[in-house]
Amino acid sequence: MSLGRGIVVRSCGIAVPDKVLTNDDLAARLDTSDAWITERTGIRERHIGGTTSSLAAEAGQLALDRAGVAAADIDMLVLATTTPDAMVPSTASTVQELLGIPGGAFDINAACSGFVYGLAVSAGLAATGTDRILLVGAETLSRITDWDDRKIAVLVGDGAGAVVVEAVEGPGNLLSHNLHSDGSLRHLLYCDHGGYLYMDGQEIFRKAVRVVVESAKQALDDAGVGIDEITMLIPHQANLRIIQAACQRLGIPEERTAIVIDRYGNTSSASIPLALDHALQTGRVNDGDLLLLTGFGGGMSWASAVLRWGA
Repeated sequence: MSLGRGIVVRSCGIAVPDKVLTNDDLAARLDTSDAWITERTGIRERHIGGTTSSLAAEAGQLALDRAGVAAADIDMLVLATTTPDAMVPSTASTVQELLGIPGGAFDINAACSGFVYGLAVSAGLAATGTDRILLVGAETLSRITDWDDRKIAVLVGDGAGAVVVEAVEGPGNLLSHNLHSDGSLRHLLYCDHGGYLYMDGQEIFRKAVRVVVESAKQALDDAGVGIDEITMLIPHQANLRIIQAACQRLGIPEERTAIVIDRYGNTSSASIPLALDHALQTGRVNDGDLLLLTGFGGGMSWASAVLRWGA
């Protein structure tokens, strides 16, 4: 055990299905329109298809390639998902086989907060002796969506994002994190076995803005940094209006916020790494930059972290 160790995030990779479902496609079969969806959610299209394990493996392989790390050198695979391929075994075990990872593998489910939860879990693993971790957030929400339910069908998409996490001596680059859940709010967003997603959109909106702002401020205080020192806010992509309201209350402009909801929709635990990857690939994040990651979802769960990018 090496309790004096922290983590760095070496790389990011993503995967989305080839099939693109536009707002016009949905308007052709539902009582809606492109303008209605875009105005209320910020979503213009989403990717649909694949399996959680196949998307996770594709994103994981890209993250490994970008980090220059072989699958054989990964000690643990952590998969955040609300849409596992099966009840048993864990979908992480399937991804482990697909990638050829020799270490341990397990799933975590914290809904749309899952990726930030996974960062905290990775930090704990590193502190107690695990050297390299592949952290993946992957979802196929289309499989648990009633496509005749306009309230949900316009929101969801499928995809995956992965990062390679390495242990380092000293505090590392995860400067702070906080994890929260309020089980009394389970009824606001849930999916029972064999059922479809249900969401009380108005109540989720009201509570989400508050908890995101509170959690983000707690993460900033714990890291000892101010909002002006944050290069990029990487929020969960649930609704553009929620993101905009959180930005306003935190005092961070949209120009310093990674927003990809227009192209991917709500991909739950995959949304933060999808947004992170876009910011990286478009040159908006460089080594040494401070990132504020924050998410919320079913549970009701929420979580935030301050991460310095780069090794």
